[in-house]
Amino acid sequence: MASRAQSTSAGTRNTTATRLTPTTDRPQTGSRSRPRTTATSTSYSDNEIICAVSESRGVSPTVGLSFVNVSTSEAVLCQFADTQTYARTCHKIKVFAPSEIIYMKTAEDSKLISIVAENLEVQKFDIAMTGIERKYWSETSGHDYVHQLAFPDDVESLKLSVAGSYFAICCFSAALKYIDLAMELSFAPQTLRIKFEPSEGSTMIDLSTMASLELSQNLQNDKSRDCLLGLLNHTLTPMGARFLRSNVLQPSTDAEKIRKRQQALSELTSKEDMFFAVRAALKSFIDADRVLATLVVVSTRQDFHFMEQSINNVLMLKTLVDGVKPVWQALAGANSAELQAIRQLCEPGNYMQVENLLSRCLSVDVRYSSKPLDLRNQRVYGIQAGVNSFLDVARQAYKELNADVNDMFNLLKEETEIPIELKYDSDRQYYLRFPASETKDNPIPNTFINIYKKNKYIECQTLDLIKMNQKIKDAHNEVICLSDATVQELIDEVRSTIHPLFKISESIAMLDMLAGFAQLVTTSMNEYVQPEVHMDSFMIKSGRHPIREKLQHQHDRFVPNDVYATPQNRFHIITGCNMSGKSTYIRSVALMAVMAQIGCFVPAEYASFPMSHEIFARISTDDNIEANVSTFASEMREMAFILRNMSPRSLVIVDELGRGTSTTDGLAIAIAIAETLIDSKAYVWFVTHFRDLPRILADRAGVANLHLSAEISDDYSKMTMRYKIADGYEEERFYGLALARAIGLPGDVVDTATRVSEALHERNEARKRNPRATAVARRRKLILNVKEQLGQARETAVRGEGRAEALRGWLRRLQLEFTVRMRAIDADADADAAEAEAEVVGGRDPARESTEGEQGAEGDGEETEGQSESTSRS
Repeated sequence: MASRAQSTSAGTRNTTATRLTPTTDRPQTGSRSRPRTTATSTSYSDNEIICAVSESRGVSPTVGLSFVNVSTSEAVLCQFADTQTYARTCHKIKVFAPSEIIYMKTAEDSKLISIVAENLEVQKFDIAMTGIERKYWSETSGHDYVHQLAFPDDVESLKLSVAGSYFAICCFSAALKYIDLAMELSFAPQTLRIKFEPSEGSTMIDLSTMASLELSQNLQNDKSRDCLLGLLNHTLTPMGARFLRSNVLQPSTDAEKIRKRQQALSELTSKEDMFFAVRAALKSFIDADRVLATLVVVSTRQDFHFMEQSINNVLMLKTLVDGVKPVWQALAGANSAELQAIRQLCEPGNYMQVENLLSRCLSVDVRYSSKPLDLRNQRVYGIQAGVNSFLDVARQAYKELNADVNDMFNLLKEETEIPIELKYDSDRQYYLRFPASETKDNPIPNTFINIYKKNKYIECQTLDLIKMNQKIKDAHNEVICLSDATVQELIDEVRSTIHPLFKISESIAMLDMLAGFAQLVTTSMNEYVQPEVHMDSFMIKSGRHPIREKLQHQHDRFVPNDVYATPQNRFHIITGCNMSGKSTYIRSVALMAVMAQIGCFVPAEYASFPMSHEIFARISTDDNIEANVSTFASEMREMAFILRNMSPRSLVIVDELGRGTSTTDGLAIAIAIAETLIDSKAYVWFVTHFRDLPRILADRAGVANLHLSAEISDDYSKMTMRYKIADGYEEERFYGLALARAIGLPGDVVDTATRVSEALHERNEARKRNPRATAVARRRKLILNVKEQLGQARETAVRGEGRAEALRGWLRRLQLEFTVRMRAIDADADADAAEAEAEVVGGRDPARESTEGEQGAEGDGEETEGQSESTSRS
């Protein structure tokens, strides 16, 4: 990845060096500086997020990040030590998906900026990257912003959190200064949700793994919902959808937090009345984050549009406040800690001050509406009658003009023989519409103007209607101007008491995500189970691939499989026929681990997971044409990244490593990488078609051989996939030839290939392994397994589970089994050594035959070398 950064030229990055000054040198932000309209104020797919990034100097740089979401009035500060590949930095930026990234102008040619620009594909996704002057990255200004903008209750804890985080606080200063000067926006005092997120506490998932596992996007169709996020996303609110996406891309590693979510989910799935009440309360909930952000973000351009939008914001706030009480009522009787905390935050007392302010100024019956005509009427009648006498007169004029329009329409409808309708939109205001089929028998009246056809209808206006629209617009604008003083005063008062609503919004997002999980679990055709997350082993009974199961249940039942991995059994080599389900099996392990660590139940009969702090997947084998990288180079680059960043707490899945190059080199590289993965103590599932690899590593401590079973007829004309995991490696030698014959490859071609394959296999079998070294490795593996079993028995005894007499009987059986297996290993070693010695005395040298076999069979030399290395390490 570092080499990729060095090869990226400055011309390929979307960077512009911009000098920020308060007056003349303000950068042009294009559409980003446009005020949000009512149509976009409740959307959640177009967040305006400014990211500032900086780093220290050194081999292991400390990176500072600050994300300021202008759309939701939220800021997140991060600082952590990263590697030279900046994996964690790219992961954080990918999770927050900013619309613009700013950096120091002097760092334009740095490796950090190059890697961020290349890995996030800023040009492809239209992410602006802007360099600004060094003077705006001020630690003093950053602390001042925290003191000025943070909630009063959070100031002291934030000061402790950011103490010593120089780069994070400087980024925060730069981001807010850019928003102020470039976007002409600022936040009202004590209204910005500021959080400090260290790198700990969440699982790191790199960009390639996100794509390979289809966490947020389907590989074949980016519009499809057939991904993990699409499967889990049964949320009803925009806040819940954003919260879910953030959790899927960075699952928690806090076991206590996960258990609280699981308890809440279990309660929602067991209490049907509560579940339906919660879903009903959330169904009409608007985007609370955006509503609150529009009230605390102050624009310097306070024109008529600003006045109009201010009334919209107040109406949305009233709708938001009215929607909190049903949630509080729906959670009555909740027992889990998470649901109780949410209900406590939604208590009426927490937002009573805001509710009283709104009821004092606004009419009781007004609500925010998404329909243009209804919204205009709600704006006009939003302020209570009697507050301003001039306002009451203007509203009366507006009412009379609307009545005149309806009278005009009724008269026109009687005069014409066409069934016309009176419609309204924001641009044309009132207009007429009638079916286009009516023009066949009746001509269009001459009074109709601005005629055009839209689908099956004809839309038009009349000259009198256009005049009335203008009068109504003038009356509406007058009402807005007269209402503005009252509205702005109300907003100023609300800002000082709005803090609890932000916490309520966060709790609603959590509740919505959990209710969405409950919807998935209760409506699924197959069983979902609550996983254990405090264990140090992967144990899954009848686990299923969550996405594949959803796609397959309509046609065929998905075949479940078991997973068992312990600290002494961490490295799993998966072999099997083509299309037998190997990739699906290893993907299901990673996907269920992600689901477990976000608090969701998993598709299985029983499941327990260790806490994975990093998840890596090397699956895709596509060429990268844009980067001029072949399949093999791409997979080697990804494996280099994994080997540099993995730890004993990592989960790694590797699919078909080394098949992009020659068989000999591919096997050698696969053996070397497998050895490194074994030594790392990470949990690894390693899929391969190299038949020698599982044999070479079979006796290594921590290695388990598995395969996906299939049935092949004697004449290799028919294959039946069982999709079932089984112990041991795949014994069938010619499954590739069987599949080629089954799908219709010409028979003479397959026959020739079969003869060649059999000849090569016979020469490979001439090789003999070193029986003494193998015996040592088998003994050590047996001893380590017994040690693990004794440790588990000790934990069982400490917890008081099971009877003492049963435990003693189990220990006696374990002792007997250990003795028998150890003697069997010694006997096998003696027999193999005697056989090898007899063959040498008889004139047959296995070593020479092995050398001859290496010349004709690909991969044989590497196998012998790998075996020697493997046994020597053991």
